[in-house]
Amino acid sequence: MWKRLPAWFYIVAWIATSSAVILQNKYILSDLGFKHPVALTTIHLLFQTVATRLLRRYTNMVDKAKELEATGAMNRESFLKKIVPVGFLFSASLVLSNWVYLRLSVSFIQMIKAFTPVSVLLVSAAFGLKELTRKILFIVSLISFGVALASYGELDFEIWGFLVQALAICIESCRLVLVQKLLQGFGLDPIASLYYMAPVCLAINAVILLPVEGFQVFEDAVNLVGLPYLFFNACLTFALNLASVSLIGKASGLVLTLAGVLKDILLIAGSWGILGSTITGTQILGYAIALAALVWFKQQ
Repeated sequence: MWKRLPAWFYIVAWIATSSAVILQNKYILSDLGFKHPVALTTIHLLFQTVATRLLRRYTNMVDKAKELEATGAMNRESFLKKIVPVGFLFSASLVLSNWVYLRLSVSFIQMIKAFTPVSVLLVSAAFGLKELTRKILFIVSLISFGVALASYGELDFEIWGFLVQALAICIESCRLVLVQKLLQGFGLDPIASLYYMAPVCLAINAVILLPVEGFQVFEDAVNLVGLPYLFFNACLTFALNLASVSLIGKASGLVLTLAGVLKDILLIAGSWGILGSTITGTQILGYAIALAALVWFKQQ
């Protein structure tokens, strides 16, 4: 039945779950006063670690992991050399991205994230995976100018929040490039990747959690957020991963880019209308320039 559903259904599901996760995380960390991004990320990773193992046991969605282990492609050495480094970057990216919700508005965060493809391109070029042409550099300059203009127009600009978001984008770009270099030809699909990455990230987060936030934060989580809402939030993050997996192969790269642009626009509008974020004309102009250049970039 699911295979017969049209592509637009998966696109809508991805936009809805992605937007809901972002708004929920902002609500939990900022509005509910649970100012513990490491703990929230750890809860998500714990849920995903358990969920992927249940999927492996009771469904065929993680068969790729079984296949890799049966053939010996995924052994202790390959796990330590390929999965752990990527998991370390993934964990850092998730924690920093959640921390930023304590400092910046959702709308401004989405505007800054328009720079992500540029960051990925520059890191890929540094690793020798991509070649920079004059046309690409011009498009990259347009995206950078648009993001800079949007940042200039931010009324509640916070330097530490901006720098941490920029660092999160840089780390995520390194992760994506490292995945391409280390796992190319490995044949890992997104769910199998999550099956291996989630426990690694969970272990890293647990080590960070003790000195940074302490394990008593879970009591705060129950008191401030509540177990039912935390469980729903964790389910939603996993649903986002499933939606992302289902979307792969259902639409072209350009359609996915346009869907991402639509999601960002809806998030910015939602942040303004629901969360009360202030958006200036300068920000709208800068973001419009960045988005137009981003679509052009994806067509190359």
